[in-house]
Amino acid sequence: MPGKFRESTVVERQQSKVKPPSMFKVILLNDDYTPMEFVVIVLQQFFSRNREQATEIMLKVHREGRGICGVYPKDIAATKVEQVVAFANEHQHPLQCVMEES
Repeated sequence: MPGKFRESTVVERQQSKVKPPSMFKVILLNDDYTPMEFVVIVLQQFFSRNREQATEIMLKVHREGRGICGVYPKDIAATKVEQVVAFANEHQHPLQCVMEES
């Protein structure tokens, strides 16, 4: 009898394993109007990048058309996208921020 009890306990533990959440890349898209300095400020303020990191990502956006700001769980990524777009609109810049599953 004790053997059967242990087996069922093991099976229950295996079934209750939680799959890690999907992660999403937050990406800035290049445009011809948003000032480079504004992009650096966005990266520092919303993605906790230091000036050097922010400048590197901004240059990648400028040269390649897009740059990854960070990778987050879905809810956090969606919030960051909303915050960046709202901040850009508030400052009358067309900067676009999107998220993609990684």
